[in-house]
Amino acid sequence: MTEYLLDRDPVSGTYETFEYDDDTGNITIRRWQDVEPAIDANKSFHLHGDGKGDAMWLAASIPVEVAHKWLREKGVNAWRKDHWPAVRRLLNDPEWKHLRPTSFRL
Repeated sequence: MTEYLLDRDPVSGTYETFEYDDDTGNITIRRWQDVEPAIDANKSFHLHGDGKGDAMWLAASIPVEVAHKWLREKGVNAWRKDHWPAVRRLLNDPEWKHLRPTSFRL
């Protein structure tokens, strides 16, 4: 079984790979992203900054793959305005607290 890189997006840090299993004939296409840098930046901001910019606060930093996970598993589209109440609930959930650089509730 060999895995081949199909695509790498330098902006989002996402990777897409293709894998073919000679024994079974199965094809697997995977998409993944290392979200640790974004989470580490939010943790650092939380500890050392207040999340405030010149004119506004940074409410959250949501990696693309987390947004895709929400869409696949919860039906929440982070890019749609009408899904904002569900996005807000997810961001206020302790499970996703590291997506927010501050402790204020949305």
